[in-house]
Amino acid sequence: MKKNIRLVLLGELLLFIIVFFISTLGTSFGLSAVAWFLDWPSLILVLLVLIPGLIIMGEWKDFLKAFSVGIKDFRLLELKNIIEAVDAAQKLTIFGALFAIITSAILLMGHLSDPETIGPNLAVCFLAGFYAVIIEFFLLPLKLNAERKMNEEMDIEDE
Repeated sequence: MKKNIRLVLLGELLLFIIVFFISTLGTSFGLSAVAWFLDWPSLILVLLVLIPGLIIMGEWKDFLKAFSVGIKDFRLLELKNIIEAVDAAQKLTIFGALFAIITSAILLMGHLSDPETIGPNLAVCFLAGFYAVIIEFFLLPLKLNAERKMNEEMDIEDE
């Protein structure tokens, strides 16, 4: 049975959106709380480490293939390369988030004289970590799917 990883990712996205809106809309702040989770500079910093990092390491094409595992057939070596590419993406996401968190924290420390801005700026520091968790939420099934497919291929070859 072929498992369509794209449907799995779409299901995860739907699950994430439902849980996110239930947790934010259930507060007394209502819909305005959703805007607190948007910080484009933090997201861009994470992506500016992730995407160029994969391209520089030569893993970008293999990373994109991860979205087709289970739909298209891949040889064992290709599956191994896909797993390594997704693993690299996971690590780059963490490094990108750490970079954005540290950058935000340094900027926050520069404005400690204004106590009113500490709370909002500290929240921005955490958003990069939040984005990394979301990205990891989607990378993990990609890796597990490729590993499962590689194990299936190895079983077929052993027979």
